[in-house]
Amino acid sequence: MKKMDVLEFAQNAEENLFGLINDLKLGRYQHSQYSRFVVCDPKRREIAKASVRDRVLHHAIHRVIVSLFEPSFIFDSYSSRKEKGIHLAGKRLDSFALKLSRNHTKTVWVLQADVKKFFDSVNHEILSVFLEKKIKNEEGMELLKIIINSFEALENRGIPLGNLTSQLFSNVYLDAMDQFVKRELQAKYYIRYADDIVILSLDRDFLENCLQRISVFVEEELKIKIHPQKISLKKWHQGIDFLGYVRFPFYSVMRTKTKQRMFHKIKKKKADCEIGNISENSLQQSLQSYCGVLKHCRGYKIKNKLNSIDR
Repeated sequence: MKKMDVLEFAQNAEENLFGLINDLKLGRYQHSQYSRFVVCDPKRREIAKASVRDRVLHHAIHRVIVSLFEPSFIFDSYSSRKEKGIHLAGKRLDSFALKLSRNHTKTVWVLQADVKKFFDSVNHEILSVFLEKKIKNEEGMELLKIIINSFEALENRGIPLGNLTSQLFSNVYLDAMDQFVKRELQAKYYIRYADDIVILSLDRDFLENCLQRISVFVEEELKIKIHPQKISLKKWHQGIDFLGYVRFPFYSVMRTKTKQRMFHKIKKKKADCEIGNISENSLQQSLQSYCGVLKHCRGYKIKNKLNSIDR
């Protein structure tokens, strides 16, 4: 079901779109204020939602400029890119680990880290410099700067989680780190999904050195920090908690918190269905969606338990 703001915009779509085009042509476009709300899924996040008018522009800009940046991104960057995603990133980790282990005969070490409050920490000036390397059109850059400067978490810092453009901006920003890891550190088995990074090696000392040098690089060049409490260096067979699943050499299981959140949502939807707040079809769609997620791990028992809730 479409949201009310989308329906209102669609009722006068032609007038609204031509108004937006006119403002862009005359150079008088201004980004509207964001509406803000909090989600807890599972951790607390503040989402800044742009107006429909602005979101239409975000989508149009994304369609035009994404092709300028895609060819230069590394292969193993998986967030917000066509034909990539969570499940392919997980499979890539499995294939890297299997290859390194030489069919389970060698011990594989896995380094995991992420950036502390990445979206809130993106430096507007640094992001603009990265964008200007590919975008030579002055008017186009001015428009991008309007979008970048429309949001601040701190002074001259931050991009909103809810914007489509922010997904591309994050990949542009962190591409500098990707290139450093691949070219300077020569880390062959490296994966990034958003601000989550994974490096695999048979050499623990190599990974410790990588972590130290990445930490220095991102602080000096990108003005961001690796989260000190979210660093993990462990053996593959101990289980690697990555993107909602815990991955072992021969199988994967759903992360406990992900499973708990899934059951909580289904039980709530079941209750809403019983009192008529949502349709039976909506409940069934959610169940089918979760069953699809469970295909990527050992999920037979969880699937049976989910189905039992619906009875």
